[in-house]
This record gives sequence, structure tokens and C-alpha cells, in this order.
Amino acid sequence: MVKAYLRYEPRLVFGVIVSVESNISYDSSGKHLLAGALDSVAVWDIKKGICSSSLSPSIGSSQSIAVTSIASSPSSSSSSSVSSGHADGSIRLWDLSRGTCEATLNGHKSAVTALRHNHLGSLLASGSKDCDIILWDVIAETGMFRLRGHRDQVTDLVFLDSAKKLVSCSKDKFVRVWDLEMQHCIQIVSGHHSEIWSLDVDPNERYLVTGSADPELRFYLIRKEAEDVDNSSKWELLKHYGEIRRQGKERIATVRFSKSGSLLACQEAGRTVEIFRVLDASIARSKAKRRVRRKKEKLVTQGVEKGNENTTTNAESVPEPDVLVSDVFKLLQVLRASKKICSIAFCPTITTKDAFGTLSLSLNNNILETYSIEEGKVEKKHTVELQGHRSDIRSVTLSSDNSLLLSTSHNAIKVWNPNTGVCIRTIESGYGLCCSFAPADRYALVGTKTGTLEIIDVGSGTRSEVIEAHSAAIRSIMPIPDENGSAGSSFVTGSADHDVKFWEYQIRRNPDTDSKQLTVKNVKTLKMNDDVLVISISPEGKYIAVALLDCTTSVQVFFLDSLKFFLSLYGHKLPVLCMDISSDGDLIVTGSADKNLKIWGLDFGDCHKSLFAHSDSVMDVKFVQNTHYMFSVGKDRLIKYWDADKFELLLTLEGHHAEVWCLTISTHGGFFITGSHDRSIRRWDRTDEPFFLEEEREKRLQEMFESDLETNENKYAPREELPEEGSVAVPGKKTQETITAMDMIIDALDTAEAELKRIDEYNADKRNGKAGQLHPNLLMRGLSPADYVLKAVSTVRTNDLEQTLLSLPYSDALKIISYLKGWVQNPDKVELVCKITTVLLQTHHSQLTTTPAARPVLTVLKDILHAKVKAYKDTIGFNLAAMDHLKELMSMRSDAPFRDAKSKLMEIRRELSKRSEKSIEGKRRKKKQKNSCANQSVPS
Repeated sequence: MVKAYLRYEPRLVFGVIVSVESNISYDSSGKHLLAGALDSVAVWDIKKGICSSSLSPSIGSSQSIAVTSIASSPSSSSSSSVSSGHADGSIRLWDLSRGTCEATLNGHKSAVTALRHNHLGSLLASGSKDCDIILWDVIAETGMFRLRGHRDQVTDLVFLDSAKKLVSCSKDKFVRVWDLEMQHCIQIVSGHHSEIWSLDVDPNERYLVTGSADPELRFYLIRKEAEDVDNSSKWELLKHYGEIRRQGKERIATVRFSKSGSLLACQEAGRTVEIFRVLDASIARSKAKRRVRRKKEKLVTQGVEKGNENTTTNAESVPEPDVLVSDVFKLLQVLRASKKICSIAFCPTITTKDAFGTLSLSLNNNILETYSIEEGKVEKKHTVELQGHRSDIRSVTLSSDNSLLLSTSHNAIKVWNPNTGVCIRTIESGYGLCCSFAPADRYALVGTKTGTLEIIDVGSGTRSEVIEAHSAAIRSIMPIPDENGSAGSSFVTGSADHDVKFWEYQIRRNPDTDSKQLTVKNVKTLKMNDDVLVISISPEGKYIAVALLDCTTSVQVFFLDSLKFFLSLYGHKLPVLCMDISSDGDLIVTGSADKNLKIWGLDFGDCHKSLFAHSDSVMDVKFVQNTHYMFSVGKDRLIKYWDADKFELLLTLEGHHAEVWCLTISTHGGFFITGSHDRSIRRWDRTDEPFFLEEEREKRLQEMFESDLETNENKYAPREELPEEGSVAVPGKKTQETITAMDMIIDALDTAEAELKRIDEYNADKRNGKAGQLHPNLLMRGLSPADYVLKAVSTVRTNDLEQTLLSLPYSDALKIISYLKGWVQNPDKVELVCKITTVLLQTHHSQLTTTPAARPVLTVLKDILHAKVKAYKDTIGFNLAAMDHLKELMSMRSDAPFRDAKSKLMEIRRELSKRSEKSIEGKRRKKKQKNSCANQSVPS
């Protein structure tokens, strides 16, 4: 009988506040801050400091692709629309209110680096490392066209002129202006001496600013269409305005205007943000006049001192001043953060009366900070830091009842609820390399990099004692089991100072508080010849295994009671980094930096099997209790599930985005938890879904075969030349989904063709009097051939439809064209038929014009489609006019009770204004008469 195993699947991801690769963005309401958290988008309520929701792909998805860019719709009508770009080039459209993914757009070949919505939220522009820009229709969930011209990664985008123009910048040192109606580049702006990393435009579309590694910020004036210009500069939308020298020396990472346009933030690729105040036109003009006045006074002073009359004359003839860029942009504050800043975002709403704006920062140590910008100061308002570690997680361990999880990092210990992912306690500590719960789970032990042993009071969240246990880093802590197999009253520590120390728990009374506290006492020490990397104790407490840095001795096994030498496990080529002993004490598994797992028998020390486990160092390995199943993790970011009896790989679990350092398994193997360099802690649960070893092996072979095919295809494919200047291409790309959809359509066409032949044969037999009974085709589920093909085409996603039709052979495209005449009669499918017709005609125009059989169908389609489209266009226009009329009627009805009061109020205001004008005029007359009388009384 074939043995079945139970599958493990991801359930929880916690510990990541914001990832370094992604930017941050506010939603249009300003209530939530959106931050990329590895493969999901975290929605943070900054004031409360909680994650209200997480936009992530479905649980159990095969791949976890990192989020690289986020953009929220600025329109209040579509405030729940959020777009996220990913490292594989895909873009996901999310509904923020429901937390669901509405569509996935595939078009880029590499990571998405820039996303920007237009002001209505109906269009989305995306830039990528593949140097292309794609314009997407968010409502139709499809790509419109691809713009090519940049020679390096596109770094930022912005819409102009009511989304008729698009401005892009790139690492190729150029800014390009695109006319989206003509789909062409109309202006190329040069002048930068280094890569351009960001650009932005103020809300009134007067100024555009670019940031690069140059020491200056460059500003451009945006020309309006109504302005009169000569023919030579007719297509120039951007005019160079000037530069402002920055204070910092690092390159610019992001430049952003606030929603009101009164602030400009310039974030460097370091710890500083320079904040500029954007002055009003009147203030800027008066500032320019003061500057010119000072220049006049200086010239006059110089003329008087030198006795030069020409200098004084020149000072009087200074023309009307021009407003310079330094008159408009004034440095307000320089914000300095505690760590390197990854991204910035302005809140669209102002929370306090005195504040100019609110700026949020994401730092590279997994922290979100929010600052209030006021006149003369920048004040920190909110910080989100408790929900994650500042650096990678080095060790994790579960309590005896699996209700608490302890994790260590470089400066803190955190206690989590493993069922919900909520952080319960945060305790300052040293650099924790290993940890373990003490009996009863009230206290925990942490071994640090400096050699100290820290005793943590889990209930109060404090360090009760710090013991100088070793003179070098403590690499491993292992409790000594009692007779029942649970943690006993002693434990062992292994250190890089060549010592293995045995400790006993003791209770001492604190004289200050008169309370009892846990402490430990060293009872004996085992001296080794090299650094101790890891130790393990057999469940019955008979043996202790010690792995050393010296590869020649590898792992040494001693009797625990007498510390006499028992076995030496030699075979690894590099040091053993992890090991574990099975619950029955029969097997010991070791993982090494040589990427191998070795399974040994603990009775004679013979190597049962050597497995090439990971493509990098194996960092941790653990047996599932009461079984010979084991999990291993490594620097290759993978988690692998093994059968130590059959020496077979059962499952490979992907999810982490960096090296996996540690894992811990629950008491009964129902779940396990892993900690990684990406600062995330992931929980994996055992499900009731069985799987078979042969099926998993075949699946892995198929994936390897497909990856090899893709690699070879890319290897031997003709090298792409640089795109033509300002060229336009198809927005989508061929994916596995489009190939599957193409196969489905071809199968549907073949099935329908066979069914049509069967019906024709039946009709012919019926005319000849040989007809029997026509049985329905069960595969078509009661549909006619045309409806069956239509259903197959309708199931293709809108974004994949064009690429699917492009992949079809010409013969199958002709079959689809023959069905279009019947499909267009369905009122709900007119738009779909128009799309199919347009794509097929553009793709196969030359072949269709030379195919006699296609001409009658195209002639009929021409008349039918034009009439249908015109009819539905008129219907939509009529409905829109009716909706406007209904809206007007509703507004009139809602205003009816207040109309009379409003008219009376207006009459009162007019009467009061007339009276005030009369009184003012009377006062003026009296004053004039008084002045005239006074003049007459004065003697000549």
C-alpha cells in the first residue's frame, strides 16, 4: 500500500512592519498608511499603531513575490483602489475596503519600479527595470499600450494636463515627456549629470522638480496649452526654471509635493529629508522685489563710496524683477532620522491647525515614523515599532504548551502569541543567538553574542538577571530532560570559548522586594578542543552530542552522566551548524555548511544516508516528535520536509525572502515556525490534505523541466535590440495563464467543429431517411457549438485576452472569426466581439486580405458591428443624460424646504449691503463739506 503524508501550508506571517524594497503611500482619506511587507501590502492605522488589514495573495499560493512599488488612487470616489507592483513584473489591483485582489496585470518582464495613478484613478502608468512604460486602463483591467525609449530602469512617473501627458525619468539621465493621445515622446529633457531617481509635480501643475545624484535640485516650469509660444518650442512642455543647491551630499531617493502644494520634501539616500516651503506668487514677487531693492541699495552705496555717478544711474535703471526659483522655494527644515530612510509619503489631510503637513517615513530597521511639520520645527507624532524586530531573527522557541513564542534579535527579545501573531512583550537584551524556556514557562533563557546568559521574566517582561556565563558567544542552549522526557531542572550551554557548561536552576529571594527569583548555578564543565557550535541531548537523557568548528572531529557524542567519550561522527567537509536527535533516540541528523544532511544511527555511529539538502548552508534541522520526519532550513530561503526512514524529500516550502536562520516545531507536530533574515516569522500548519510521494516527485520534475525549457529558450532566443526611439508596443506578455487559455480555446474550437460535423452528418442521414437519434454531447454541457466556444473565450481574463489571441494559429483565428457574426447578436458580448475583431484584424491583416473565404464574413461584420456599436453608444449617452436629469431632480427636491429661507436670507443681505453703502456715502459727504468749510475759513 502506498503511504500518504499530510501536507503543510503557510498560515501566518508576522514581524514585518515595512520592507526595504518597497515604498509607502497614504490612501486618499489619509486614515491609513500603505506599506510593502515582503509579499503583501500592510494597511497601518498610524494613530492606533495597529495593522488594520493586510493585502496578500491567497493562502497556499505557490509563490510569494515581493512588493516593490505601491500607489493609491488619489480620487475620493475610488479611495479604496490600491495598486501594487511586484518583483516578477506583475501588478495587482486591490479593493482596500474588501481587502480583495480585483485583477492581476502582467506586462513587464522584470520588477516594477514606479506606479502612478491619474487624478481620477481611471488610468495607471507603470515603469519597470525592463526600461518600458505601460499605460493601463484600471476600469477595464487591461493594458492600453507600451511606451519604449528609455535606455535604463524607469524610476518615476507623473501625469500632466488632465492625463493627456506623461512625464517619466530614468537612470539613463533623461526626462521624457509623452503625449498619450499620439502615443509618442514629444520632448527629451537633458542636463542631468547622473541618474535621475525621482520627480514630482505640484498640485497646480506649475512646477516640476527632479532629484538625482547631482548636488542640485532641478526645477522646470510647465507650459500651459493656452500660452503663446513660437513654433520652435511648440512641443516643449517643460522649460528649465533653475536649481537649488542641496545641503546633503547623498543622492536623492524621492521628491514629493504635499497635496496642498505648500511643501516639498526631498529625501536623500541616507538619514535626512530636506523640507522646502513653496511660497505663494505674491510672497515670491515681494521677495524678488526685496532682493532687487537690496541690489539697488548696494549699487548706490558703492557709487557713493567711489564717487561714480554712472553706478548710481545704473542702480536707478534696474528693470522689473523676475521671480527666481530661490524666491519660490525656501528651505524650511532638515529632518534627521535615527536610521537610513527608505521611503517618504505626505498625508493628504492636515491633522492640526498649526501644521503645514504630515510626513511619514519608513526606515530600514523595520520602523514607520510620522512627523508633524510646523513653522520652525518638525515634531515626531507617531511611531510603529513594537510589531517587529529591528534586524533579522536569530532564534525562535515555543513554550511547552505551544501558547507562547520567543524570538531573539540583535537588541531585543519578543514574546508572541503564535496563534494570532500579536506581539505580547518586548524586552531589551543583548545580541541573542539562542533561547529556551525554563520549566513552567514563566522564565526564559537567552544566550548572547558576548557570552552572557540572560534570565527573562516572561510575565513581567523584564530581565531578572544577567550572568557572565562564558567568555565568548553562546551558540546553543539545551535543556536536560527528566525521567518523563520533559524539561528538567538543569540545562547545558555550548560556547565559542571551547566550553560546554552544565547548569542547575535555583530559587533565590530578592532582599529589596522580598520576592523569589530564578537563578542558575554552574555545576560542571566539559572542556573541548575547539569552538562549540551546537549541542543536542537525547530524549532519555543518556547521550550529549557536541558539534565543533573543527571539521576533523565533526560531532562527538558523550555519556551525559559521566561525560565519557562514546562516539565520533565524522563525514562532513565543513562544520556542522545544526543537529537533532529523534524522540526514540535511534537517529541523529546533522546539517552542515557543506549543504548536506547526514542521518546517523546513534547506537553504532554509522551514517545511514547523506542527502544533498540545500543549495547553501543548512542552518537548522528538527525532528517532529514521535516520528522520523524532519524539517530543515537553509540560506537558500527554502524549508524542506524529509522522511528519515526512506531518505526521501517530501515537500519543499517557499515563502521567505532571505536566509532562514532557525525553526521550532510544536509539541505534537501540528505546526512549526521559522525565523528569517527578512525579519519575518512564519507559521506553517499541518492540514488534513494528504499527498503521495510519487505525485510530489513528478511535480518537482515537471517544474524542473519547465524551468530548464524557459532557461534554454531565453538562452538561445535572439538578443533583443534597443527599442526604436519613442516606439509603441503591445502592453501584455506571454505567461503560463495565456498559454493555458490558448489551449482551452483550441480544445473548444476542435470540440465545436467535431460537433458541427456530427450534426451535419445527422441532418444528411435524416434527409436520406437513415436518421437515428441524435444524442447530446456531454462535454458541451447542453450548449450549442457557438455558445460553447464563446464560453471558453469569455473565461479568459481581460488582461490576458490580447496575448491569448496573438498566440492562436491563423487557422484557429479563422474559426473564431466565423463565429463572430452570431456572437454579436448577444447584447452583453458586443464589447468582447469588438476586442476580438480588432486584435485578429491587426494581427492577421495580410493573410485575411488574401483569403477569399474570409472576405464575406468580414463584409458582414463591418456592417453589423458599426450598427451595434452605434446603437449601444446612443443607449449609453441616453442613459447618462437621464442620470444627469434624475440627479438634478433629486437635488431640487432636497433643496425645496430651504429655498424660501435661502431667498429671504439673500434679500436681507442685499438690503443690509445697500444700507451700509448709503451710510458710508453719507459719511463721505459730511467729511467733504467739513473740509470745504475749513478751507474757506482760512485767511488768504
